[in-house]
Amino acid sequence: MTDPATLLAKGDLKVVGQVREASNAVLYCEISYEGESATCVYKPVAGEQPLWDFPDGNLARREVASYEISEATGWGLIPPTVLRDGPYGEGMCQLWIDGDAEAGSALLALVEEEEPADGWKPVVLAEVAEGRTALLVHADDDRLRRLAVLDAVINNGDRKGGHLLPAGDGRLYGIDHGVSFHTEDKLRTLLWGWAGEPLTAEAVEVLEGLSAGLADGTPLVTRLAELITAAELAALRERVASLLASGVHPSPSGQWPAIPWPPV
Repeated sequence: MTDPATLLAKGDLKVVGQVREASNAVLYCEISYEGESATCVYKPVAGEQPLWDFPDGNLARREVASYEISEATGWGLIPPTVLRDGPYGEGMCQLWIDGDAEAGSALLALVEEEEPADGWKPVVLAEVAEGRTALLVHADDDRLRRLAVLDAVINNGDRKGGHLLPAGDGRLYGIDHGVSFHTEDKLRTLLWGWAGEPLTAEAVEVLEGLSAGLADGTPLVTRLAELITAAELAALRERVASLLASGVHPSPSGQWPAIPWPPV
């Protein structure tokens, strides 16, 4: 059986639709290779909208770099993602994941109570109507906690609720990582519930392995050097070192909006 990354990289890509609500061009595709097929997302560089704080034309590469880091952690939190040519030029190609909507509703919620129930973590008090507020909470879920660590490592500037995809097999995936790896602190997420809390022993072990994997000359660094700049790679190493030195989940810096908008 062909592994998904090979299928994505070498397969014949056929566009069959478009995700209309996306801010950049997101094309739904079928891909086939040596008798095997799958569905995937293709985001051509030509369809990227310019951003004031990121260089033009490299969001696709940041998505692939995020996948490489996810694989290096061993957590497999991002669907297989490659950089390749397609019908509209170079872009990123990512395996399509059918999210479980019912499982997704168990990860994030708005509650009227001032304190979260057992098994939930508070994020922010949100205004939901005139004179009414509700507490945004997320589940105290090990999968979400791993994703919060990954986001801190890659400096994800856009962890919305809609970017969480629980699969039917119980796995959780994160998608849409184009605004990651900035050299400045850009972390914006709905997963602040563990802010200031100690990292798990598992997370520390993973970060130590990632630190070793980011040493000069490693296969991971060779791949990343083709996707992000030298300054961004240095900042990535510094974030990993900082997490290990502090031993805790990061807190909002106060210098950048902590919550993405819209949050979902």
